[in-house]
Amino acid sequence: MQKLQMVDLKRQYAKIKDQVDAAIQQVIDDTAFINGKPVQQFAEELQTYLGSKHVIPCANGTDALQIAMMALNFQPGDEVITPSFTYIATVEVMALLKLTPVFVDVDPKSFTMDVSKIEAAITSKTKAIVPVHLYGQSADMEAILAIAKKHNLYIIEDDAQAIGGHYTFADGTKKANGTMGTIGCTSFFPSKNLGCYGDGGAIFTDDDTIAANLKMVANHGQSVKYYHDVVGCNSRLDTIQAAILRIKLRQLDTYCSARRSVADFYNNAFANHENITTPFCASNSYHVYHQYTLVLDGVDRNEVQKLLEERGVPSMIYYPVPAHKQKMFASFDVADMELPVTDWLTPRVISLPIHTEMTEEELQYIASNFLEIIASLKK
Repeated sequence: MQKLQMVDLKRQYAKIKDQVDAAIQQVIDDTAFINGKPVQQFAEELQTYLGSKHVIPCANGTDALQIAMMALNFQPGDEVITPSFTYIATVEVMALLKLTPVFVDVDPKSFTMDVSKIEAAITSKTKAIVPVHLYGQSADMEAILAIAKKHNLYIIEDDAQAIGGHYTFADGTKKANGTMGTIGCTSFFPSKNLGCYGDGGAIFTDDDTIAANLKMVANHGQSVKYYHDVVGCNSRLDTIQAAILRIKLRQLDTYCSARRSVADFYNNAFANHENITTPFCASNSYHVYHQYTLVLDGVDRNEVQKLLEERGVPSMIYYPVPAHKQKMFASFDVADMELPVTDWLTPRVISLPIHTEMTEEELQYIASNFLEIIASLKK
């Protein structure tokens, strides 16, 4: 058995090597390294895949979030509601723009924003809600959309971990993650379900005016070359990365299906264990398992991780410190705010390897060792 990886990109690449190598060579031959033809082709293909009117490629997922907030003309002091149980990029961009993050708790099952906490967090300064489709699962978008409409708020979906997934509304309508709010943002970091071989990101919207603003902000604040109407930034998807993403987009549904099969194996292996809570999958969410994240109770999570490492089983903690307790937000005086579910989950979550190339031998080894370690810690 090969050395276990949280994500094995080498084996994934081996299956598409000829296509990827040819695509990269074509970009080099064309020498159109910035805004080459594959960038627009990828944007159009992703638009079709998602059912989104506009896709604006950019340099990374963090930029996508920042550009979204800049394009909506948020001003210093404006409030944005978001969960604290998320990767720091979600709220880091708010601090960069001198916005005020307003943290709400998450649902103890889905780990996504607790919609029952949103309205109490809304003030006259609130401009937007940023739900996070965490670990590959959709937030409860129907409820969030209703709240946003009632209070005239923007919705910026953080879809960095759930591209390829979708949400089903009460009337049966299905919408791709990232396409339900005002703007959707995603990341193509290599380990993502749709990952490139460097950094990359994209922004989605159905609004023509907002799309024009997004493009302008991402391109130095210009819509006509050398005429800069607003303060912008320089955020582009490289042509080589776009060429790679075009190939991988064709595999995305297969990749997501493979991840779901891994999750099914783990779910069956850990079912009804008193110390393990397997990931909850809401009936209206097509979970694409960017991470396979368990909750441990009654055993020391950190000790479990240490013993897994000793047996050659990698694992990760997403995330060891919630956003509201990070030093970078000390000036907001939020470290002592009451987010009981977030605080309960943080020392208990652990993520096991999940990727598109896992073998049954690897899964058996991981699951059996995981169960043996938990049993040993209970004695």
